[in-house]
Amino acid sequence: MNTENKTIVLIHGLWMTARCWEHWVERYTAAGYRVIARSWPGLEGDIEEIRRDPSAIAGLGITQIVDYYETIIRGLAAPPVIMGHSFGGLIAQILLDRGWGSVGVALGPAPVKGIIFLPFSTLKVTFPALSNPLNNHRAVPLTLEQFHYAFTNTLSEEESRAAYDRYAVPGPDHILFQAAFANFNPHAATAVDFANDTRAPLLLVAGGKDHVSPPAVVKADYKLYSKSSAVTEYKEYPERTHFTLGQDGWQKVADDVLAWAETHMLAHA
Repeated sequence: MNTENKTIVLIHGLWMTARCWEHWVERYTAAGYRVIARSWPGLEGDIEEIRRDPSAIAGLGITQIVDYYETIIRGLAAPPVIMGHSFGGLIAQILLDRGWGSVGVALGPAPVKGIIFLPFSTLKVTFPALSNPLNNHRAVPLTLEQFHYAFTNTLSEEESRAAYDRYAVPGPDHILFQAAFANFNPHAATAVDFANDTRAPLLLVAGGKDHVSPPAVVKADYKLYSKSSAVTEYKEYPERTHFTLGQDGWQKVADDVLAWAETHMLAHA
């Protein structure tokens, strides 16, 4: 493989920073890749400071985040592998639709425009934010209990608290509102062209115990892409939660999706 192509761009999701990829960065770097894992605009720097004052991200929107990563990718010598988790998985799909990347992987992706029905667990995670219209312009953290339900539902309270203390930050609720009302907006920021035949190959990954983006959401996403002749594949891990980046066994997921990416990168070249 051309060394110029050995770049991976990792995109985190809501209520996290790029720190959530720390194990994957180390593993992929050891495998010979240049790994770019940068936080969303306004989420760079010290996590404790972000927790104290999240005002810099209060109005952050999906298009602004996508544009930020597009700028990073534009500066690369060759199309990278683009991997995203949660809302990062949605952002990865938008970037592929725009023509960027050699392949894309979306792990537990947030719903794109076109997904109509959301499971109870997804609604339970998002309801606290969406129930108050004022949150559309706020950056609000998950409580420890909400984090445990959303991300670490198979971990003990002690393990969940450790993950919460290490990774959790307030998230711009505006992007939740953008996703929730996308089907009523003809210019929704979460829209992609499902009939795009020229985009790079895409792997959609679901966790069977994921409360935020359970298999029903990811399968619905996968079915929407049936309109395209571009490669789209679905893979499910029955025991994975939304904390799949740090949950025990993350190494297998990281290796599996990279192997898939390498195979389809060569085929797509």
